[in-house]
Amino acid sequence: MKARLPFVFILMTLVIDAMGIGLIMPVMPDLIRAVEGGNLSQAAVWGGVLATSFAVMQFLFSPVIGNLSDRFGRRPVLLISLAVMALDYVIMAVAGSIWLLLVGRIIGGITAATQSTAAAFIADISEPEKKAANFGLMSAAFGVGFVLGPMMGGLLASFGPRAPFYAAAVLAGANFLLGYFVLPETVTDRIRRPFEWKRANPFGAFKHIGRLPQLKTLILIFFLYQIAFFVYPAIWSYFTQERFGWSPRMIGLSLASFGISMAIVQGVLIRLILPRLGEYRTLLLGLGINLMAFIATALIPVGWIILILTPLTAFGALAGPALQGIMSRTAADNQQGELQGLLGSVGSLSLILSPLIMTQTFSYFSDDFGLYAPGAPFFLSAGLILFCLAIALKIQPNTTKPKE
Repeated sequence: MKARLPFVFILMTLVIDAMGIGLIMPVMPDLIRAVEGGNLSQAAVWGGVLATSFAVMQFLFSPVIGNLSDRFGRRPVLLISLAVMALDYVIMAVAGSIWLLLVGRIIGGITAATQSTAAAFIADISEPEKKAANFGLMSAAFGVGFVLGPMMGGLLASFGPRAPFYAAAVLAGANFLLGYFVLPETVTDRIRRPFEWKRANPFGAFKHIGRLPQLKTLILIFFLYQIAFFVYPAIWSYFTQERFGWSPRMIGLSLASFGISMAIVQGVLIRLILPRLGEYRTLLLGLGINLMAFIATALIPVGWIILILTPLTAFGALAGPALQGIMSRTAADNQQGELQGLLGSVGSLSLILSPLIMTQTFSYFSDDFGLYAPGAPFFLSAGLILFCLAIALKIQPNTTKPKE
């Protein structure tokens, strides 16, 4: 059990990172309208701005923090970030204006950039053939956070829209204490790498990592996939309130259902699917399911049908860890932190663009002056996934064959 505690801590850190996204989703439409006024369409635009500010910080700081962890170790980076994260939740809890909420999202984006360091820790302790499965557990931890965040946000909304942030601050502080006592250092002199600013920014990191075979193409797929998949956190609260008239409680429960399904798929089922299909065919399967799920969500007019289809929709989450496993096999042992930092920045760049694109699309197609089609963002995501499939079918990875 003592040997497993560091792994548990890493998963808990990812859970809390995910909660930072999911926690505010059920209450954000009402909170923004309470602070700024306006209708749901206008609140969605402000929601996109807040989400984008969070992502901009992740984009800028993921490679910095990933490279710092290659030089100074995973432990200090993770612990310092968790302490600041707890403070940030307190700031969000007392925010009385949209500008203080914006400051909180900026700080939160920096602290949540530790996902790259957490992924590097997993890469440090995982054997090559087990990396994809362990990355699946990471994604499952994100799914658990995606369950707990919306559930807390929806259920605690009855005590006010700020109550969930106090709870999250307590959780972040408790996880900091757990990490302080159980987290070992995995960076040894063999893999320690000097910190270089030219490689500690998203563009410098891409310049060095992108020289590896096929990685640029895989990163493009990862980038487009992330933009498409982030349609859920970007507009789900606004979409379901507009299309089905759901309350914050119902929105939170629906997101929790999706998160539970994701956790089962990425934490359990992926370990059964990967040995049989291999990483490459698992990637194709996940992309295909996403394509069907986005089209169905855009077209279905009844909320209860969406809930029934949630487990099938979650199977699309197979694509993420399969793709991440392919890329991790391509990088050297002393580049895992750098690679994960780059992927963190690419994911954050997706988060910068996705909320803006999806909320603006939703605002236009749900406003009185535009063509009424609130499901339009899901059609857009379906188009991106179709393009990803077209690219993926052209690559021939040589490290992803299923076991005999």
